[in-house]
Amino acid sequence: MPHGIKGQRKGYRMVSTGDRGLDKVISGLQLGDNVVWQIGSVNDYREVVGPFVRKALEEKKRIVYIRFAGHKPLLENSKAVMVYQLDASLGFESFSAEVNAIIRKEGQGVFYVFDCLSDLLFAWSNDLMIGNFFKITCPYLFELNTIAYFSILRNRHSFKTIARIRDTTQILVDVYQHKNHRYFHPLKVWNRYSPTMFLPHIKKGGRYIPIASSVDTARLFSGVFMKGSRSTRQNLDYWDRLFLRAEELGRKGVSATVMAHLVDQIARLIISRDEKILQLAKNNLTLEDFLAIKSRMIGTGFIGGKSVGMLIARAILNREKSLQTDKFFEPHDSFYIGSDVFYTYIVENGWWKELMGQRTTNGYFKLARELREKLLNGIFPEEIKEQFQRIIDYFGQSPIIVRSSSLLEDSYGNSFAGKYESVFLVNQGTPEERYARFVEAVHRVYASTMSEDALAYRLKRGLDKNDEQMALLVQRVSGAFHKEYFFPDLAGVGISFNTFVWKKTLDPEAGMLRLVLGLGTRAVNRVEGDYPRIAALDEPLLKAHAGSKDAQRFSQHDVDVLNVKDNALETVSLNQLLEKKIELNLDLIATRDEEATEALRAMGREREAWIITFDHLLSRKGFCRTMRKLLQTLQKAYGYPVDIEFTVNFKKRGGFQLNLLQCRPMLTKGLGSRVSVPQGVSKNRIVFQSSGNFMGGNISMGIDRIIYVDPKAYCAIESQSGRYDIARSIGAINRQITGREKLTTMLLGPGRWGTSTPSLGVPVSFSEISNIAVLGELAFSGNNVMPELSYGTHFFQDLVETGIFYLALFPDSPGVFINREILGAGSKIFSKDFPQYRKYEHVLKILDFRGQGLKIVADIMTQKLMCYLCRL
Repeated sequence: MPHGIKGQRKGYRMVSTGDRGLDKVISGLQLGDNVVWQIGSVNDYREVVGPFVRKALEEKKRIVYIRFAGHKPLLENSKAVMVYQLDASLGFESFSAEVNAIIRKEGQGVFYVFDCLSDLLFAWSNDLMIGNFFKITCPYLFELNTIAYFSILRNRHSFKTIARIRDTTQILVDVYQHKNHRYFHPLKVWNRYSPTMFLPHIKKGGRYIPIASSVDTARLFSGVFMKGSRSTRQNLDYWDRLFLRAEELGRKGVSATVMAHLVDQIARLIISRDEKILQLAKNNLTLEDFLAIKSRMIGTGFIGGKSVGMLIARAILNREKSLQTDKFFEPHDSFYIGSDVFYTYIVENGWWKELMGQRTTNGYFKLARELREKLLNGIFPEEIKEQFQRIIDYFGQSPIIVRSSSLLEDSYGNSFAGKYESVFLVNQGTPEERYARFVEAVHRVYASTMSEDALAYRLKRGLDKNDEQMALLVQRVSGAFHKEYFFPDLAGVGISFNTFVWKKTLDPEAGMLRLVLGLGTRAVNRVEGDYPRIAALDEPLLKAHAGSKDAQRFSQHDVDVLNVKDNALETVSLNQLLEKKIELNLDLIATRDEEATEALRAMGREREAWIITFDHLLSRKGFCRTMRKLLQTLQKAYGYPVDIEFTVNFKKRGGFQLNLLQCRPMLTKGLGSRVSVPQGVSKNRIVFQSSGNFMGGNISMGIDRIIYVDPKAYCAIESQSGRYDIARSIGAINRQITGREKLTTMLLGPGRWGTSTPSLGVPVSFSEISNIAVLGELAFSGNNVMPELSYGTHFFQDLVETGIFYLALFPDSPGVFINREILGAGSKIFSKDFPQYRKYEHVLKILDFRGQGLKIVADIMTQKLMCYLCRL
């Protein structure tokens, strides 16, 4: 029974091929048959399609022609034949899903003719996906009792692809032209047999004569193979043949025109379909770069946005002679798991039908949960397993990270920041143990494509119908061993355009950094209890302590490290590292805390206390000058602001090594037009006002509604489940907002929105606040609930891409006023529309200001912010 086909056919009724002689050879066709013709030219295929269609029309069968190839049409346009014109260049998933939808729509008993499958090589450029397409399409056709004709060109496909097709189809027939005769050689005919069926047959008139003589058979096949290529490449994957040709041309040297064409061809296979990204790649990557990528690829397909961004950025910076990257750049030796491996994994495990169900409107979220669980537990084909082992062997016991690098990730306008997983592997243990953990990490990243946040992000940005394959970037973790720990000296985020200017004198064009000690997780995430160092590159020693002068409080206290001994990602406190006498380059990254040191001495503990500030590093002009130049160079090449992720390791003799991990274009609105913050507004009309601590450029916006979480009441909720209830209720309110223009909503609440620790803020997911226009975080000092000015984090990227204006209010700071009388008023909207949360009416208020002219105004140059009523 063909692979992937379940159950036996009920009954038997022969269907004609339209050629009686051929019917006798293969005992006719049966409903459910997929018939593959292996041909020398499309004309051979046309010769068998014609009789089949004519006979089917005589018998009043419905004929569907799936047209996608560049060859001449197999069937003429007529009322009798339904023609579907498809575009295979849109990608494997889009094409396969469209074919699936056609089959579902057409239903039972339809007769299909498909264009020559070999033409898909021009769109997909590798055999693997043709085999995958066949494997997922044919069982569905079988279930609906159809008959479908396919063809492939001889010597154009790998043995692996032919085997995959042979394993799936019901009938496979070789068709030869030799010395003015046509020969038919059935290679597989499922569920039928005759003593001469699998011999080659010569067609003479209407008769098919089996060639039983060994002499005649040998003469036929030797003649046929003489016509074919004798090259050892003829059964290589199209993908491999293309890169072998590229290597040859690279060695020989060719004209600039030929080289440009070859680079364009390869870029469209492994870089992107996005023309902006493609142009950027072609401007900065050479043929040697592409061949280097291929040498480190597992499988085929695109390498994904994260890999592309890293490689292009490195190439741009290496070409900028004034930077002298050869002196401070850390080399990379990454591997790339191609996007086709993701779909092959799904097809191999028989989950394609579930994926297509998840892609529907009704199944989008509902079926994702089930598919996510499956993605965590699948198996890979043997050839992929062997290549995974290559990665394990190469890195040995060096720590590595398996990072998402999807097709849409890190593109212009769509960062997918933090939506997909990245998994650190300490990579200790036996080869078998390290391999098992690696595969588990791949599973986790694949499964994250079905996370609710990722799906909501795609839906919100109109990407839910786009082909979104998951490629992977496997990187060596940058850093060094510090006794039982492994981590870099610092990690960070850099942004070329700083819209968070908290002082009039700051220049947004100078860019900014967000720095942490240890692994970069704390630089890109809003981490409970910690504040990374934010440095504006034109005034790097200027601190933004959210209105507070307490440097110790608003600093980093914990460090993310890899524990080599325990083979795990771990968070340790700075104090723990100091007590273990871990070498930390304190003279560069920290400032001595004299007050805390004296307190320790008073307790009889002779140990110095430190605050992570990076002041000494930032006071060195070389570091800041290099980072500023680096960001400006990338912004100029991208024609767009960028953000990067990087690590820094200090050299023993001075200087530093920088490892660029990621680069992506950053969506930003800039400062916007200057606005005027009104003077002399009476306090009873002011909802709040502040100086600084906002992001999103200049703003003047009318507000229809405020959702207000009372800080005192929220902090008084004793149970975590109650605080999660508040988050879920906000999500319910958010979903009712059909458009920001129709109901412009501001959300105000204590501490950090989106925290995973309810004691520090409201634990909403981003999808639960995605329709909000203005997001405000309020400090509540009694419970140490503090906002975090999260510029540079994944959370910030979500705010920017969704166009949400952000502000933080610190009631104890000078110039800050909050009118709790207005905010505490509330309304009955909440209890009426969400009765299940009625018990939280004292915590969560919905205030409707339509008709009262509520307005929020912010001006970056004066750092003034006010939300006020135009009329009472």
